[in-house]
Amino acid sequence: QVQLVESGGDSVQTGGSLKLSCAASGFLSVRIMRWYRQKPGKEREFVASIDRSGNTIYGESVEGRFTVSASYVRNVVRLQMDRLQLDDTATYTCNMDETGLTGRPFWGPGTRVTVFS
Repeated sequence: QVQLVESGGDSVQTGGSLKLSCAASGFLSVRIMRWYRQKPGKEREFVASIDRSGNTIYGESVEGRFTVSASYVRNVVRLQMDRLQLDDTATYTCNMDETGLTGRPFWGPGTRVTVFS
């Protein structure tokens, strides 16, 4: 059974940094890895993605501050978050889509990031 588990969530002061990790257990051939976040009372928001070729895409609000990296050998994706802002407070969730025609998505339970002034 495939499970994704995030780690690294914490409370940090504005301007600080955090690094999130997400690891998949169980066999999984991954096509793409992504990070999303959900702020209280808001819709889930795309944060970043990285494909097997290392191509990355970032959400507009995190571009230039966050860096996504991954190992498709170990099925691990990380999110380096720098210059954190109050508005980055959210639950961060990783997603991995399986290879193949169905591209079944897998999701982690999320890790909480709180930025305070």
